Amino acid sequence: MRVEKLLFRFRGGERRFGGRPVVMGILNVTPDSFSDGGDHFAPERALAHARDMIGAGAEIIDVGGESSRPGAAPVSAREEAQRVVPVIRALTAESNVLVSVDTVKAAVAEQAVAAGAAIINDISGLHADPRMLDVVRDTGAGCVLMHMRGTPQTMQQYTGYDDLIEEICRYFRKTLRAAEAAGVERDRFILDPGIGFSKTAEQNLVLLARCDEFRSLGRPILVGPSRKSFIGAVLSEPDPRRRIFGTAAATACAVLHGADIVRVHDVAEMRHAALVAAAIRNWLPPSHLYADGAHATTEAAAGSVSPPDSGGRKA
Repeated sequence: MRVEKLLFRFRGGERRFGGRPVVMGILNVTPDSFSDGGDHFAPERALAHARDMIGAGAEIIDVGGESSRPGAAPVSAREEAQRVVPVIRALTAESNVLVSVDTVKAAVAEQAVAAGAAIINDISGLHADPRMLDVVRDTGAGCVLMHMRGTPQTMQQYTGYDDLIEEICRYFRKTLRAAEAAGVERDRFILDPGIGFSKTAEQNLVLLARCDEFRSLGRPILVGPSRKSFIGAVLSEPDPRRRIFGTAAATACAVLHGADIVRVHDVAEMRHAALVAAAIRNWLPPSHLYADGAHATTEAAAGSVSPPDSGGRKA
């Protein structure tokens, strides 16, 4: 299955995604993220970890200053900016790596781009802050649009779908049309179906198995399965740090089914998984995914997973 190369434009440049998968390394400058909260909270530790991820093959570093795990305490724009802006400024001063800022706040995004970020990664898909679309347009930043219903505090109340894939596609089409109407070109966007955000564990498995269907939207696809609770549910593993092999399987599956970018904690290991999956993908015909010509049902694709905590958590 050959993946079409798609142009993505961002502040300061452009690149084509497709063929070889790209690894986005997660850099949490927070005290309370679900899998590594506090590990890199100090700026010097954050920078050291970013250097390690770049050395391991990360081509994008995604810097976040507010946890979006269920129940996480909200952070003010001022505090969030104080966490991420110095790290972004220092990182872009010493490296040519692409930097994205993981935020739903326009004020934080604005300061982060001024400090050197080229991409805004908005888990609300431009819906949390009415100014965010203006910031994307006015700064020239690229943007990751993620699908989510509700907020991180309420999202797992909104997991009912009549047609999971089609409803996510409809969400993206509507958002892209609104962005174009506001003067932001379609090639400035990457799409993220939102593994774990307003999705059950079973739905997360379906997203991975049917990731190729989002390619009909004509934009690069980002998938972020790293260490999330649906993997813990499959493996009966409560410790996020012990989900590395499960994450590798999810990463390989996402790439095999058309993902261009994988957002992960464990860069070296997931880069290997992604590259091998891409090599296999490039030798397979499109029909290999569904030999009988039909997609598996949600239940068949997901197996019997139905954990009490099925919410995903973005680190």
